[in-house]
Amino acid sequence: MARSVDGTRALCYNFYMEKYDDIVSLSERFGIHAEYKGEGLYPAFFARMRGRRPLVLADENTVRFGAPFAEEMRGRGIAADLFALPEREPVADERTCAIVSERSKGHDYVLAVGAGTLNDIAKYTTFLAGKECGVLATAASMDGFTSGVTPLIKEGRKVTENAHTVSDILIDFDILCGAPRIMTGAGAGDILAKFCCLTDWKMSHLLNGEAYGEEAAALMRVALGKCVENIDSIERCGREGIDALLRALLISGYAMVIAGNSRPASGAEHHMSHFLEMDFLRRGERIPLHGVKVGLGTMVSLHMYKRIRGIAQDFEGKETVVRLAEGLPEPSWVASVLSSLGCPTRFSQLGVSEDTVREMLFNCYKIRDRFTIMTLYNKFDLMRSAADELIGMFY
Repeated sequence: MARSVDGTRALCYNFYMEKYDDIVSLSERFGIHAEYKGEGLYPAFFARMRGRRPLVLADENTVRFGAPFAEEMRGRGIAADLFALPEREPVADERTCAIVSERSKGHDYVLAVGAGTLNDIAKYTTFLAGKECGVLATAASMDGFTSGVTPLIKEGRKVTENAHTVSDILIDFDILCGAPRIMTGAGAGDILAKFCCLTDWKMSHLLNGEAYGEEAAALMRVALGKCVENIDSIERCGREGIDALLRALLISGYAMVIAGNSRPASGAEHHMSHFLEMDFLRRGERIPLHGVKVGLGTMVSLHMYKRIRGIAQDFEGKETVVRLAEGLPEPSWVASVLSSLGCPTRFSQLGVSEDTVREMLFNCYKIRDRFTIMTLYNKFDLMRSAADELIGMFY
């Protein structure tokens, strides 16, 4: 007898509920060695490094973790060197990548001690050089740890370049729980966005026939659900919450590998973030944390879904969208979580103009040929009546 769609969905969810509890084994499936700090620190990683010459890459913020780690490796007979970029907030651009590429000559492995930027630089430069890399995560701030691409700034524009995944992820909760709260908030924003992007993907599947991967979606839903269960601990930066958040961030990358694209992790909320990033680049200003902007976009997307029910205008697929919106949280709940972690909950707090936000609402869906709630609003001319309301609530 054929299995029902609901039955398949339940089997996938239950399967990944079991897999979620063993992130080390799940990571091995994707060729990544995830290791939690223990009494012997990272014995499996140190064993892998014997006979090799790794470069420990840090910046002015993370050298306080990188220096003792490099010293620990040398004390274990591993020929490790340390290189700290002379900046507190380095940028993943051509200049910085060139510096790291030059400095890593003679080394066969690069261990980034950091989060988003240093991880991106290490993945990209070692990919070009045919070397392996890893990361000692210093903040649960973004979901790029396990992705095979990297965002870079080239010629003043943000682009996504092919890279490779890290070979090792080293996890120390003493470091992660002590990270700046806004960085944890950025990670929370990136994960709470999965409410929206998974709904965007499902909506496109139902309305347009786009292929939908239940395996990838189920894996992401499990990780998202565990974060929601531990949201109080995440807000306190407690170990259980940070563990759930980091697992979800790692799993986000794995879900994208399974799906073969970024659908399980990126929807309209990410398009809003990318649109704003281009505005910051045009103005030559430092770009706020990715997850901070994504969190704001998540609140906008959630409200756009919720208000569909009250729209008088009828359009094809309206009832489907209304049903999908019923399972989504209120944007005010997301705002309370992000606010508790020191994140802005209005676009004006980012330093962007109201005109830029208005332009974003009407044009960010053009960034990618991907059907989302933002595409729907603009396709059926719903944004014209919604823009002032959205700006009033979120600017």
